[in-house]
Amino acid sequence: MTHRMPRREFLGAMSALAAASAFPCKTLLARDLLYPPMDLSHFDTPITPAPSEIHFGYASITWGGNDRQAIADIAAVGFRGIQLRSNSIAEFGAPAAVRDLLSQHELKFVALSSGDLLSDSASSKKSIAEHTAHAKFLRDAGGLYLQILDNPPKGRMAVPDDYKQLGKTLTELGKRTADLGIPLGYHNHVGSLSERPEGLDQIMSASDPRYVKLELDVAHYFQGGGDPVKAIEKYGDRLLFLHIKDVERVSKSVYRFVELGRGLVDVPAVFESLSKVGFRGWAVVELDEVPENAHSPKEAAAANKEYLQEKLGLTV
Repeated sequence: MTHRMPRREFLGAMSALAAASAFPCKTLLARDLLYPPMDLSHFDTPITPAPSEIHFGYASITWGGNDRQAIADIAAVGFRGIQLRSNSIAEFGAPAAVRDLLSQHELKFVALSSGDLLSDSASSKKSIAEHTAHAKFLRDAGGLYLQILDNPPKGRMAVPDDYKQLGKTLTELGKRTADLGIPLGYHNHVGSLSERPEGLDQIMSASDPRYVKLELDVAHYFQGGGDPVKAIEKYGDRLLFLHIKDVERVSKSVYRFVELGRGLVDVPAVFESLSKVGFRGWAVVELDEVPENAHSPKEAAAANKEYLQEKLGLTV
């Protein structure tokens, strides 16, 4: 059977061929090359961040609210960043006062501990507004991250809806802080809905990963029955920053936080895992109170720095 091409299609094809013949062959080939030839061999080896990519800060909680002394001591010991608590807002009054003092001591404002987020329907709106105001103070003071905690329901066991409601409220708060340029980090904590690993899983699943990141506390995770290494592997893509701390068990039901290397947390394995997942960011060393073998918060901070540098070979 003879196929006849319609006259309109035949004329169109001849016109396209005539137009193409007007260009040199090299020009036609160049149409398929968006860029000139380049040496891409340096991309053959992927960039793998090492533990030295981690920046170390220190939490002011050990100083019990005396933030001015905490700033001076933490800088003197040699840490590059600091985490403050929300009490600093009333203590300093204005963000500029915090920013200027930290600048004088060459400290980065890594995070602000904003307190507990209330997620029940009667309190969530007011609580979100309060923490959003904290995020604004943090931003204006030159800070990076807002840390948030929660409390379990009072007088009853937690149910699945509690985790879902917390996840929803965290997401709403995270959207507000994102508008201010401040990422939100949820802090897993003993005595909260995230005390056990499965509780943290439910909260992370119920919250939007775009707006709610994880501020992993390795000692609280361990005390709650989890393996911090596995948590890092699981949530590597949601890690905002970390609390590096250690914990020892005094008895079956009693525990206390201690300097790094004195407790049960496998701190070397934590840093190995951070390197494997390619974490780049801040690790804040935290010690809730001065242990019995130290004379001051500054001395305890120096002992933690010595452990990181002498035992693990890290640069603080």
